[in-house]
Formats: sequence, C-alpha cells, structure tokens
Amino acid sequence: MYSTESIRTVALVGHGGAGKTSLAEMLLFSAGAINSCGAVTKGSTTCDFDPQEKEAGHSLHSAVVGFDWDGCRVHLLDTPGYPDFAGQAVPALAAADTALVVINAQTGVELMTERMMRWAGERGLCRMIVINKIDADNIDLPGLVEDIRCRFGRQCLLLDLPTGHASDVVGVLEHESGEVDFESVADAHRALIDQLVEEDEDLLARYLEEGADPSPQSLHGPFEKALREGHLIPILFVSAKTGAGIRELLHVLASLAPNPAEGNPPPFYKGEPGQDRQGFAAQADATKHVLAHVFKVVADPYMGKVGIFRVHQGTLKKDMQLFAGSGRRAFKVAHLYQVQGKAYNEVEALVPGDIGAIAKVDELEFDGVLHDSHDEDHIHLTPLEFPRPMAGLAVETRRKGDEQRLFDVLGKLALEDPTFIVERHPGSNETVVRGLGEIHLKSKLERMAGQYKMEVDTAPPRIPYRETITGRAEGHYRHKKQSGGAGQFGEVHLRIEPRDRGEGFEFVDAVKGGAIPGVFMPAVEKGVRQALADGVVAGYPVEDVRVTVFDGKTHPVDGKEVAFVSAGRKATVAAIRGANPIVLEPIVSVEVIAPESAIGDLTGDLSSKRGHITGTDRRGIDMAAITGEVPLAELNDYQSQLKSKTGGRGSYTLEFARYAAVPPQTQAQMAARFRLKEDEE
Repeated sequence: MYSTESIRTVALVGHGGAGKTSLAEMLLFSAGAINSCGAVTKGSTTCDFDPQEKEAGHSLHSAVVGFDWDGCRVHLLDTPGYPDFAGQAVPALAAADTALVVINAQTGVELMTERMMRWAGERGLCRMIVINKIDADNIDLPGLVEDIRCRFGRQCLLLDLPTGHASDVVGVLEHESGEVDFESVADAHRALIDQLVEEDEDLLARYLEEGADPSPQSLHGPFEKALREGHLIPILFVSAKTGAGIRELLHVLASLAPNPAEGNPPPFYKGEPGQDRQGFAAQADATKHVLAHVFKVVADPYMGKVGIFRVHQGTLKKDMQLFAGSGRRAFKVAHLYQVQGKAYNEVEALVPGDIGAIAKVDELEFDGVLHDSHDEDHIHLTPLEFPRPMAGLAVETRRKGDEQRLFDVLGKLALEDPTFIVERHPGSNETVVRGLGEIHLKSKLERMAGQYKMEVDTAPPRIPYRETITGRAEGHYRHKKQSGGAGQFGEVHLRIEPRDRGEGFEFVDAVKGGAIPGVFMPAVEKGVRQALADGVVAGYPVEDVRVTVFDGKTHPVDGKEVAFVSAGRKATVAAIRGANPIVLEPIVSVEVIAPESAIGDLTGDLSSKRGHITGTDRRGIDMAAITGEVPLAELNDYQSQLKSKTGGRGSYTLEFARYAAVPPQTQAQMAARFRLKEDEE
C-alpha cells in the first residue's frame, strides 16, 4: 500500500475528440499497467469499456484507472469531453488534485476546454495543459500556444517542447538548450525559472545573488506552490498515438504534480445546506477519522449499486463500520475495491488520496460523505455547479403496466447522472426527462432499450414557462360556508410584491393581535403555495414573489383549516391579477459548431427564431462557432434542422441563461388558451 505522499490523483478533462482516452491508454501501457495498447476505434481501451461507448466511438462516462510510476501511485480519471456529458466530467473535479486539460492540436481550444479550465480553477485544482496529436498534419503549434496564453493568461508556460518533427520532446526545466521544432529552449527555460523562484523568497535571494539556476530538487516546492495558487499552468506536448512526450508526462506527474497533502484542501464545511456554514479542514492524515466523498454512483448489472469515492482523511479499511451523511445507522464495509476500468479489485485498506469503491450499500448517494464517527454527521463537500438540463423529452411506455418499471429504470439512470432529471407533471400527465442535449437524451434512451429492455415513445415536452409579477397589489378573500351545523369560516388579507429574479418565494406572517390564530397560518401558507403552483395567467408556476399576510378574521366555532387554505389561495389569485403578472420563458445560451460555409444561413435562421447572436469564432480547419441566446421554445427539433443545413457536420450545445418575458402577443394567446381550458373544466 502506498503512502499519501506518493499518491497523485489526476483528472483528464477537455473537449471531445482531444484524445483523452487514448492518452490514458498510452499512459497505462507505458507504465506497464497493461500489456498492449488498445484503440478507441476498435473499442479495446481500458476506459471505454461500456458497449454504448464502443459503438459511439467516444466516452459517455467517467472511468477510473491507476498505475505505478517511479515510486508513485497515479489515480487517473478519464472523462467524457462532449458538452452533453458534462454530468460525468464535472464530478471528477471533486476527486482530483490536478486537472490535465487535454487540447487537440488540430482543433485548438474548444468549448469544453474553456469550461473545464474555468471549473477546475474555481475548484482550486492545480492545472496543466497537455497538447495532444502533435504528430498530425496541418497544425500550427506556435499559434495554438499563443491562443492558449491569450485565453488563459501569460502564466501558461512551456514545460517541454517538440523536437525531431514531433517525434520526441525536450524538457525545458532540466535543459537550457536544445534543438526543437519551434520556440527556444533557452527562452522557455528562463521564463519558467524566473516564475518559480518568485514563489520562494529565500530561493529568489540566492538566485539573484549567485546568478545560477536552483537545483531541480529545490524547485519542487515552488513548482507545487505556483500550481496551487494558479501562478503557473504548465504546457506539455504529447502524441498518444506515437508515444512522444509520454514518458516526460509520467515524470512530471511523479516528480512535480502535488500529492494530496500539497494540493489545495477540499472545500468541506460543517452545517446543513441553507444554514450557517463553518469551514472544515480535512487533513490528508491516515491516522485521523475517516472522511471520504462519493463522486460517482454506478448501477452495475452484476455488482448492484456501486459508490466510487475519494478518501480525504483517515484510513478506510475492509470490515469497518461507516456512516453515510447524517444517517444514524452504520453499514459494514464487507468488500473494499479499487477500480481499474470495468474491473473491481479487492483491497484491504485505502489512505488519503486513494480512490475506491463500495458495492451493494443502499445508503450510498452521489455527493454523499462517508465517515466513521457521528462527530462528522454534518460535514459536506461544497457542491459542484452543473450546467442546467434544458433539453427535454416526454416519455411514455409502449406497453400498459410498465409504468412502475419505467420509473425504476429512470431512477437508476438519474442516480448515476446529476444532469439527467426526471420530472412528473400531474397537470399534463407527462413524465419528462431532461438532459444537456439531444445526444445526451438519445444515449439514455438507447441504454434503456439495450440494458433494461425498456421501449418508450417520446414527444416534445411542454416548455417550462413560469409566471411572475411586475408590481405590488393586495388581495382579500372571505371563505364562508354554512350547510347546517358547524360551518367553515376564514378571511385573509395579503399583499404580494416582486422579488429579484432567482430569489424564489418568501412567505411573511405580519398579522397582529391574533386576527388569524397562529395555528391556522400554515393553512394560509398552504393555500398561497397552491395558488402559486397552479398559476394565474397561463397555468404555470409563479415564482420570485413575496407574500405578506397582514390581516384576517376567524370564527370561534367555524374557523377551520380548510377555510384558511381556500381563503389564502383565492386571496393570492386576486393579488396576482392586480400586480401586472407576466409569463416568463426560458432563454438558453446556444453554441453552434458548423462548417464556415453554413454560418450565414445558420445565423439568419437563429435570428428568425427570436435569437440574439453574440459572436462568431473560427474553430479549427474550415469550421466556425456561433454563440447567442435563443428562447428554448424556438429550438424544438433543432438537431434535425441543423443536420439538414450542414449535411450532418453541425452540432450545438444549450445552457440555461435566464428567464425573460414572452412577447405580449404570445402571452395574450397563452392566457386565452388557459381561460378556455378553465371554462371547459
């Protein structure tokens, strides 16, 4: 078993097609962890072992592998690169100390390159950039390096350089000269040394006094500090196809990448979500209480429910008792595993920095914290931020009686993917699944059919419109019902006012003198919430409002809970109608990648869909990107439209931007349809 100081935990991230899985395969092969190097095109790699991945020719899920090199144990997380599968890529950031951002030398900096660089930086990870496919034709490495520096900062410094027409690389930290394909070893060496000595005052003083370069051994600390504080983002060059630069990358991981005790501490806190939080400093100390974080859950057909986690503190051992979150009942770790692609290898213990797995424990949940003492019941890891799932499909079973099994299957899929959401809409009797794009949802449907033998019919779902108000108003309703014997009575006066977008609903009890007894106030709030959920203008939920109940009346005999529910609901409806209500529609940020020849047509098409174009940008050879904002309602069936306009070469991604008011004419039509529906009922 390795010590924490000799462990490196690294996530391979970046855009699809950058060659992350091939790079992982070459690293495994070069380190002797596998006997032969598989290929993505043949479906024979260690990381892309799922049948769907083999057929698709790219990663759909994150994968965990590991290898030994130069006295170190490297845990490697290979992640999908296409934006539709960000729900599998982003969680790897919670398990790693270092993010290797892989860039395709042919296509340059792409959408997920920028996103993963930003997300890794916000998470406090040490970042390195690996430029892959340096052996490809028609590439401009000097131009790519300059583009990287323009986008990510001048702290992106060369750590090695290609030589011999990309057949090998020369490390610039250890060498002051050498023949390379571009740039200058001397210049790159001097820039790197100058940056590193600034991280250590004593080292800088000796450097200025003596004029000689520090020894490589004395530079590990400054290098790690510069990485941790974001003062240095090294650039390395490799070819996962030929092996150029692979041994140098292995050397960098073993000698310069931070161990779990050196990286920025994980952002744990003590408290409960929505309450006051107190930062908690987990220590990469094998002798302390166990603290581990579940960053991936798998519904494995043979192993059952599997939780894959990173150990942050303590030593997790087989047969020990653990708690999940604030659960009061402990579970026994009957089997403890390390993961190698699809293989689960049983181990006796795991130390801080290790990645492991536990199977067949129902308490395991994504983002959960495992611990061995009730002292840690209320410790959580600050949640990652995921793109909001906006693409949707209404699904319905083809066979009667399969409804419960459908929910069971959808539940397993949602368990594994935080960006796959299942919604049930009683009003429309729709079951809606939401994801990050049409390709994301298509992969889920294929898995339902292939693994679970669940066939469904699909249709476009209702657009998730919302309602809100733009003014203040008061509402009043007296509920009085008498039908012999005890009756029902409740009267409510309330005021409604808008809140800023995204602030949600706030209920305020401002009643004085017991006009509405406190025992009935929950009933009033229940009625208010019913009115907000049902909508007033077009039947969509009302959000971002404050409702203040300031007066009312009751009756000593007829005052009933049901009366105050009704009075609260109808007073709210009256207030909303007087507060200039509007209907909101979701606006999404869209990025379309297409051949340059199609950009004019696509720009015009998006404008015709009420879209606002914010920019265009070249992407690789003869490709370009359009960015803009478009109402989600206008993008129904956009995938097939884009395919038609680009001959199948176009792709697009959506990300929720905000809610905005629908045009007045559209709102009038929606309101008319809603009134007609109410009249029919």
